[in-house]
Amino acid sequence: MSRARVAAGLIAVAIGTTAFVALADAATEGDDLAAFDPHLTATVVDHRIGGLTSVARVVTTLGEIPVLTGLTVIVALFLRAGTRRWQPALVLVVGMLGAAGLTYGLKLLIGRQRPDSSIVLGTVSTGFSFPSGHSLSSLVFFALLAALLWRSNAAITIKIAVVALAVLLSAAVGLSRIYLGYHWATDVLGGWTLALTWLCLLATAVHLIGQRSRRATRISC
Repeated sequence: MSRARVAAGLIAVAIGTTAFVALADAATEGDDLAAFDPHLTATVVDHRIGGLTSVARVVTTLGEIPVLTGLTVIVALFLRAGTRRWQPALVLVVGMLGAAGLTYGLKLLIGRQRPDSSIVLGTVSTGFSFPSGHSLSSLVFFALLAALLWRSNAAITIKIAVVALAVLLSAAVGLSRIYLGYHWATDVLGGWTLALTWLCLLATAVHLIGQRSRRATRISC
């Protein structure tokens, strides 16, 4: 069962990596899915409304570096104090650091330009566009929170509600980046794809480390 779980995790990572590379190639060449980016962005811009714009501006802050950094520190401290174990907090911190590193490195490597600054509703970003860091990091953060809670003794209804909320917030952050004009749609898809791939890799690594730790404990006993 353990080997099957590891194999499934590695297969998921391989599939996710392949999908991300395909999206990155499309974003660089401007073909396949990326060919629809300008049309989709133009449609979104033409249908902006005041109330939705206000909501998008609030939601998008959930993917900003200062906000996610603060939330990560607070939650990590809470996990350490609440569980009296460092592992859950470490998983969260490593997950977020990995997301930040992947975002920074791949943006520089791929070098895709953002949509025209004239359509941006907010402070214009000067960095590269693919993948969307807000989409990637927010999905990693909310997914890890949901996963950590799922392993707790909370009621199943609470667990399901938190998972649903995590999905909703992650989707909302990504869509807000398109709506506000900061990213193309494929940037957001790339961010989500990379986030899921990184989460699968992290989960597989955590499983393997836990397995080795349990074996070492049995041997020492």
